[in-house]
Amino acid sequence: MVKVVVAGANSGLALEVVDALSQGKHEVIALARKDPSQFPQFPGVTWAQVSYQDKAELVSQFKGADVVLNFIVLNGDPGNEVSIRIIDAVVEAGVPRYAPSEWAMGEKLKDVIDVVPWYQGKLDIQKYLADLNKDKPVLEYTLFQVGQFFEYAAYPRALSKHTPVQATMWQLNKARIVGIRGYEDDPITLTSVRDIAGVVRRAVEYKGKWPIIGGVQGQQVSVNQFKKAVEDAIAAGKGPGVLPAGTKTINVELAEEADLAKGELNVEMPLIEHPSIPLEMRKLWHAPGWTGSLLATARGAWTVSDEWNKLLPDYKFITLEEFVDAALKNE
Repeated sequence: MVKVVVAGANSGLALEVVDALSQGKHEVIALARKDPSQFPQFPGVTWAQVSYQDKAELVSQFKGADVVLNFIVLNGDPGNEVSIRIIDAVVEAGVPRYAPSEWAMGEKLKDVIDVVPWYQGKLDIQKYLADLNKDKPVLEYTLFQVGQFFEYAAYPRALSKHTPVQATMWQLNKARIVGIRGYEDDPITLTSVRDIAGVVRRAVEYKGKWPIIGGVQGQQVSVNQFKKAVEDAIAAGKGPGVLPAGTKTINVELAEEADLAKGELNVEMPLIEHPSIPLEMRKLWHAPGWTGSLLATARGAWTVSDEWNKLLPDYKFITLEEFVDAALKNE
């Protein structure tokens, strides 16, 4: 049994992880700012309400833990004050392992930060952790980098227990995919939240040393591969599921890299519905959010490495074909 403390435990992905950890019969302390009685209850999981403003309170929660996992969205943490306070409390409490709030782009993030500046906090925390261990090992940590969530492509169908669905570039409900001209065959990492949770559960149980770069590579999928997989399923008589009735082909609409670089969004994209962005801010985020994300896609930032795949070779990730079958299943 491993004792795990989860910060920001009420987010969708965090709940997937907490659920998976509870099935592994681990002891889990789930931290949230809000009243925890409103969140799902799991065996072996104790909820605690915290403000994240009191370091001593955090040290008390972390005492005796083997791992602390952080899911607090960094664009909602100005100056990384909460994230740094959590790390400092982890060290003071003597917790041997920590995972910061990554859960997205891979190592190329540093090369595209100019177009996705809302991720700057991830780079700052990476530096803070590296500096912490600069002179001697203080804290073992891994950066769980997972690419894009597979389940988002099934919008508006929910294929996971806890993660809210949202529309992205993979718009099967409109028989449409948005790509970038010239990059239609370049891979993007798509990882199921179920698989992310499964890997994290095994990572906290892992006896060897954690890799600093902790890529979790579900499937490497290009726009054209995704289109072909869906059209093959349609030809095999599957669907329509989330597809419009009568769909035979998937349209690929291509944005121009030069337009995106100028901040011009000349392709139709849905309103960003990420829970970390307040409702009143979503229109303001629309053009810069999508142009930045699409440019980062073209530059390979959503393609992550496979360190945890190699360390957990027996783990079976959902395949593109399995995902398409689930998205096109009639219910």
